[in-house]
Amino acid sequence: MFILDEQIAYNSGEGLAIANIIELKDVRKVYRVGNEKVVALDSINLTIEEGAFCCFLGTSGSGKSTLLNLMAGLEKPTKGQIVIKGSRIERMSEQELALFRQKHVGFIFQSFNLLPALNAVENVCLPLTFRGVSKEIREARARKMLKDVGLETHYRHRPSQMSGGQQQRVGIARAFIGKPGIVFADEPTGNLDSKTTMEVMKLITGIARQNGQTLILVTHDLGIARYADRVIHILDGNIEKIEENSGNVGVNQ
Repeated sequence: MFILDEQIAYNSGEGLAIANIIELKDVRKVYRVGNEKVVALDSINLTIEEGAFCCFLGTSGSGKSTLLNLMAGLEKPTKGQIVIKGSRIERMSEQELALFRQKHVGFIFQSFNLLPALNAVENVCLPLTFRGVSKEIREARARKMLKDVGLETHYRHRPSQMSGGQQQRVGIARAFIGKPGIVFADEPTGNLDSKTTMEVMKLITGIARQNGQTLILVTHDLGIARYADRVIHILDGNIEKIEENSGNVGVNQ
């Protein structure tokens, strides 16, 4: 059974209550390297509203990827609380976390992380396979998602038969097929050229905004950060500043 907070916090704005889908309270992460302690994150406090697009921006070693891993339940904090959709995920067992991610979370990776022996449809199907969805239904949904990302002619192509941009489109389709409430994207355009980067970012933001999904993206690229609603600058394991990006790059721009 998942451990729930008594209630999800709400922010009011223009007469509407907006749920905070993610809350971090005094989150600290310390690694041991030999006899030394390395502070990766130091007392992070942050709330992210449902449906927001937040970008964690920082250089290599700043702690941004560690922060994403903690929110995704891939690592546990040394100290503090991580509340996702009202659930204290830092208290969950590995089995509970796996079930929680299956239900609520999608991932887009820099290195695509496609299974080489599977074709595009089979790779996209994977999240639904783990949920026990029938083969007929999951393959129909996978074909629909691949069509939505412009790969209707690549259903049976394996990763080795596709370009980097095409592989990332498969990765996007896989991340969104289960309609997760939150999608985590770790440097999703790091292996792509500038033209493909723009196409991929428009796809990711377009799908997330259309479905009202929360998108959390990690990058070191200021150009990518322009797509986000909020840019959270991470420096030496701390939040340096938070920028509200009202002039973000729209999906139609």
